[in-house]
Formats: sequence, C-alpha cells, structure tokens
Amino acid sequence: MTIQGAITEDDIANYLANTPGFFERHAELLASVQLTSPHGQRAVSLQERQMEMLREKIKLLERERMAMIRHGRENEAIADRLHRFIRAILLARTPGGLPVDLVASLQHEFLIPQAAIRLWGVAENYQGLPYAADVGDEVRQLADGLTLPFCGLNAGHAPAAWLDDAATVMSIALVPLRAASGPAFGLLVLGSPDPTRYSADMGTDFLVRVGEVAGAALSRLLPAG
Repeated sequence: MTIQGAITEDDIANYLANTPGFFERHAELLASVQLTSPHGQRAVSLQERQMEMLREKIKLLERERMAMIRHGRENEAIADRLHRFIRAILLARTPGGLPVDLVASLQHEFLIPQAAIRLWGVAENYQGLPYAADVGDEVRQLADGLTLPFCGLNAGHAPAAWLDDAATVMSIALVPLRAASGPAFGLLVLGSPDPTRYSADMGTDFLVRVGEVAGAALSRLLPAG
C-alpha cells in the first residue's frame, strides 16, 4: 500500500519505531485504534490486542519451559539407565560370562525386546561359547565397515537370525564393537517388532556410546598382546 503516492507503510512504521515520543504527544490515538482480535472478528483496542499478544507469548514460553523440563527428565532417566548398565558390566564376575550379562542388562534397562551379540577373534578358552560361534566373512566385513551403528527395517540382514524370535523383528540396530579404533571384533544386534523403533533417520549418539562401552569391556576376551 502507498499513501499519497510517496509515503509507504514501511516509511510510517520506521518513523514510529524511531520516534518514541510520537504516542506521548498523541496519546489519544492509542485509545482510538481498533484492531481485529486473533480469536474472532470482534474489534479490540490496541492495548487489549497487546495484552492478547503478551498472553500468547507467555503461553508459548510456558510450553517451551515444560518441554525443556520434560527433555531434561528424559535425559536424566537415560543417564541413570546407562549408569546401571555400565555398573552391571563392571560387576560381571568372569570375562566369559560378560557378553551374556551385558545383553541381559541392556535389554532390562532400555526395554529392548530382543538382543544378541557375536564376537570373533576371541581368546581360545572362549571360542566354544555360543556368542563366539562363527558368523562368516560377510558379517565380519559388514561390522568392520560400519563407522556408525546401522538402524533400519529388518530387510533380511544375516545378524537378525541371531535373535530368538527373528520372524517377529521388524526393525533392527547393528552396533559394531571395537577395542579402540581398530577393526571390529564383534557385533551387537538389537531388534523390535515395532518398525519405527530403529528407523533410518534416528539419531545414533546413544548407540555409539553403548557400542564404545561394550567394546571396551568385551576387549578383555581378546587374546593378550
């Protein structure tokens, strides 16, 4: 909109913004300005419209505050579960039983329907245990090629067969296990009948941490030296 062919609404807005004394000299304008309420078609005064805008802003800030509190509580709960998971690993009585204890604690703390683990290259006295069963070159290469955990639909990935009831698993997470920065020596598999539990677009920061803790703990099953 252009007024008198030269002055625009932006010109007026800039003038009012930069001339705070205008409404002090013309206070009667504030009482006479009528605006449409955002909650209907009724006309309201400028002051009432400002109060409505302020109330809406307060409601928005309150929702944001409640969201921050909720997220903080959720993060605290996750931290507590991770703490208990790590504690269970540290309390494992024997290295040979550690993989079983680790999977059981992980499922319990994070309500994971199904989980399994496989390790390779372990010391000779652990090689006959179920979690050290041969997985084949393809799986070893898959684990070694994962720089981050894989999350997505269960599209016939071989490690899904390690789960107790693989036929019901709709989504999976594959977490490589490393001692440090070297090649993977194991793979942790998490499964769920919910196809959205481990989606391709989910964040993997938490799974990375689980993999790092598990890999460091399980490295004691590798041959010395």
